[in-house]
Amino acid sequence: MSPRLWAAGAFVVLLVALIGFAAATVPWHRAPAPRADQLAALGQLPADQVARARAFHAELRPASYGGMFLGLLVALALGLTPLGARLIELAGRPFGDHWLARAVLGGLAVALVAELISLPLAAWRHTVVVRYGISTQTWGGWSADLLKSFGVGAVLGAIVLAGFFTVTHFAPRWWWAFGAAGAAGLVVLLSFVLPVVVEPVFNRFTPMADGPLRTELLALAARDGVPVRDVLVADASRRTRAVNAYVSGLGPTRRIVVYDTMLTEATPGEVVSVAAHELGHAKDRDVLTGTVLGALGAAIAVVALYLLGSWQWLLRLAGVDSIAEPRAIGLLLAVTTVAGLIAGPAQSFVSRRVEARADTHALTLTGDAATFEAMQRRLGTVNLSDPDPPAWEHAMFASHPSTVQRMAAARAWARGDR
Repeated sequence: MSPRLWAAGAFVVLLVALIGFAAATVPWHRAPAPRADQLAALGQLPADQVARARAFHAELRPASYGGMFLGLLVALALGLTPLGARLIELAGRPFGDHWLARAVLGGLAVALVAELISLPLAAWRHTVVVRYGISTQTWGGWSADLLKSFGVGAVLGAIVLAGFFTVTHFAPRWWWAFGAAGAAGLVVLLSFVLPVVVEPVFNRFTPMADGPLRTELLALAARDGVPVRDVLVADASRRTRAVNAYVSGLGPTRRIVVYDTMLTEATPGEVVSVAAHELGHAKDRDVLTGTVLGALGAAIAVVALYLLGSWQWLLRLAGVDSIAEPRAIGLLLAVTTVAGLIAGPAQSFVSRRVEARADTHALTLTGDAATFEAMQRRLGTVNLSDPDPPAWEHAMFASHPSTVQRMAAARAWARGDR
């Protein structure tokens, strides 16, 4: 049997595995709370705060959607014309057109072009969040974070590009199999490594001082049966006024992280409520579930790219002979960008269901619906979340239930509707 038939069979098997695993682990049944409860919650929010949040998002939309549209256009221009292939050739020329130089330097050049073209819209978004008081960053701090982000992306990208094209170079017929296994393994590895390696690049973390809150958070985790290594405070205030907390890492790297802004803006009970939500993700193994889904998705993507390599019209548009050569990096960018936009709403839907389950976990663990609802009001007010966004926008992009959905869910839970 030919490698292409093996690849087609592997694609089907992996896709079935992804669908089956998602069906078994994602809480599909968790629909939002009744609309009447949502409207009642919305009516109790201060009208001026709701108006300010909606004005904030109205000002963000042109830059956000413009950036998304521009990113798509750039990806299509680099991938569906010979422009991307020529750029990669230029990047590799000083190194004798070596395939590895084309792969790594060419890939980074393509990514840099895309970043630079979208930079004005990113700057526009920064001016909006500063004007509304969400961001505390100066242009210097914003630029430093931008450079850090590109630096981290460049290191990870160089590793992925070098690994991928090394496999395609030395195993031209079976690269899809080695590449799929490598992509899945990389997703698993990064789930363990990123929290302890990448997060400190952007924030400083210090152990929370001994006191009642730290004691209560550790006791909460113990009562929930979720071992955590430590409780840390992130210096988020140097870039934002937004409040948040999360549980980071897997196994021995797991820790509760609280923004320093939350310690000044929220009550201790509200901090505990958010931590209980985050512990719900750990209790239900949501990070592990996401890692497995991501690994399967990455493997499927590699096999799909191999199968797309038989579409000669696509290769002709890109001006390349094979999807497995470094000159096709622009084409890979175009395909993955389009696939990401198509898959985005489904990923958001899954995320909202998972977050709703974590909300229920927090309510059950703390038994305090009033504090949970107060925390949702706090998060929405300080972070300037639109409490009841347009339905189409929420369905397409929201990773969490809306503020009024979460408040309504707490009221339903308090009534016994569980």
